[in-house]
Amino acid sequence: MFTIIAAWLINVAGRPFTEPQEYDEPNATVSNILAELRALGVQVDFPPSRLKSGSGEHVCLVLDHLAEEALKRRGFTFTRPKYPAEKPEEDGVMDDDAELTLSRVEEEMIEEADDEEEEEENMMDLEALKLPSSHAQSEPSSKPDRILESTVDAAEWRLEVERVLPQLRVTIRTDNKDWRIHLDQMHQHRDGITSSLRDTRSYLDKLQEDMGKTLEKVGSREKYINKQLEQLIQEYRSAQAKLSQAKERYKQASGGVTERSRVLAEISEELEKVKQEMEDKGSSMCDGAPLVKIKQSLTKLKQEMVQMDVRIGVVQHTLLQAKLKEKSNMTRDMHATNIPEPAAGPLA
Repeated sequence: MFTIIAAWLINVAGRPFTEPQEYDEPNATVSNILAELRALGVQVDFPPSRLKSGSGEHVCLVLDHLAEEALKRRGFTFTRPKYPAEKPEEDGVMDDDAELTLSRVEEEMIEEADDEEEEEENMMDLEALKLPSSHAQSEPSSKPDRILESTVDAAEWRLEVERVLPQLRVTIRTDNKDWRIHLDQMHQHRDGITSSLRDTRSYLDKLQEDMGKTLEKVGSREKYINKQLEQLIQEYRSAQAKLSQAKERYKQASGGVTERSRVLAEISEELEKVKQEMEDKGSSMCDGAPLVKIKQSLTKLKQEMVQMDVRIGVVQHTLLQAKLKEKSNMTRDMHATNIPEPAAGPLA
């Protein structure tokens, strides 16, 4: 219901807003309503979860702001209230709780016998009584010329009075808005408060007296206990001072222990490193694997040297053959150049 009313007010205020449906997300709907409220210039300083219940102070605040914006949009303005003029009361009207009777004794006798239903049926209208009285006042009064004497029997007159007495009762209906009722209620409440205060004041005075006595007893008991425990309190204070000194010494000692523990940890770490290096060197010295590797390397070098010697011999042999061949070729060439040419004959 809150979201529907808020959507209608937003639309009236000139902001387009879709009416929420039953299966819409409540958080999204409430957030949209607050967003439209901020768009209208209203500051919102509470979370949207306060509006999920649809009731409470924040819901009324939101509806109030939206209603104001809708009224401004329609140009509605509040005018000063006009109170109806009060009519002056007539002199013939008595108090609200007054009853007009002919005879108080006769009324008491009849009230005991009458029933509540007969009182309602026989109740007369005050306005109907006012009309005859007003007509009677308007007519001129006529004074009798001589003294009137009654010729009616007293017993018959009494019976007639008893018969018409219920119809002559007039009850004025009370109005709760009348200032007299309020004034009577104020007086009644004031009397009730005064009587209650009179009874309550005695209880309060007695309570104050009892509390004063109790406080005095508590004060005297406290002084007695302090006096009895003064020595123990002094011992407790001295023990507290010693405890604080011991805590201070412990704190200082703890600081020295912490520093020494740090140094010990550093030394232990360095010692572990040295031990690790010694173990590595010892394992390398006692292990025969490097020696085996050296032997294998020497054997491989010897094989390679033999192969190199063979290759060197082959190369030397090839070089020697080449030199011998070159020498034989040179010798042949030299012999070829030293052969003499045949002499020319006489025929030439």
